[in-house]
Amino acid sequence: MPSETTPFETIRRTNPAGNEFWSSRDFAKVLGYADYRNFQSVIESARTACFNSSQRVEDHFVEVTDMVEIGSGAQRSVKTVMMSRYACYLVIQNADPAKEIVAHGQTYFAVQTRRQELSDAEIEEQRRLSIRSELRKHNSQLADAAKDAGVVEPRDYAIFQNHGYIGLYGGLGAQDIHRRKGLKQGEQILDHMGSTELAANLFRATQAEEKLRRERIIGKDKANTAHREVGAKVRQTIQELGGTMPEELPTAESIKKLESKTRKTLKDKNPPQD
Repeated sequence: MPSETTPFETIRRTNPAGNEFWSSRDFAKVLGYADYRNFQSVIESARTACFNSSQRVEDHFVEVTDMVEIGSGAQRSVKTVMMSRYACYLVIQNADPAKEIVAHGQTYFAVQTRRQELSDAEIEEQRRLSIRSELRKHNSQLADAAKDAGVVEPRDYAIFQNHGYIGLYGGLGAQDIHRRKGLKQGEQILDHMGSTELAANLFRATQAEEKLRRERIIGKDKANTAHREVGAKVRQTIQELGGTMPEELPTAESIKKLESKTRKTLKDKNPPQD
């Protein structure tokens, strides 16, 4: 069933922002559920599966009030669930397998969801590469600011950096983070952060540099305290926004592998000229 000819594409909608979604009532009709109440139990099972997969249920299942015709041009309001593509995938997995259309839907949404996952993974890779590159640059600038503040020796700079991690990670230092991520000796924690965690550390680094220079901080102890305070402030902001604490974010594949893959891709696209 080519995607453009499936009934699932026919009922697909988009909001003004261009995001796609499906109405649970349209979906129930396509799957042959004459009584919508029977379909509601399928949605609840899909919600549970979404929660168990550590996804935010409210990102994929949004309950709204819809208007439907009841004859003679009259309308009444009914509860409808607007579902993401991933939500549809979970719903179809929990629908009646005896229905032929369900089997077609399982194939369709499995393929489409996998395509979306691949696309999302590629976007995440590019974000990681970009932010990691920025973080290298700003860590160098932070090191210069710390040196001006009196943090000169390599050991002292390691302590200074550790104070930033302690603030951002709720008391966890670099070694604690290294162990928590399950990294081997010699592996760098920044190389195994996803884009969200890297962005938090980039914000920490840029703001710590700004604070050291703006307040003209002098002295190793004062510099360490300032870095820890900045890290703690970034953590507080994440918490206030309802974000995931950095220590709870998953360990990512080494960014060195992504950098190597990117270099190879560029080399293949631009082979040396004879």
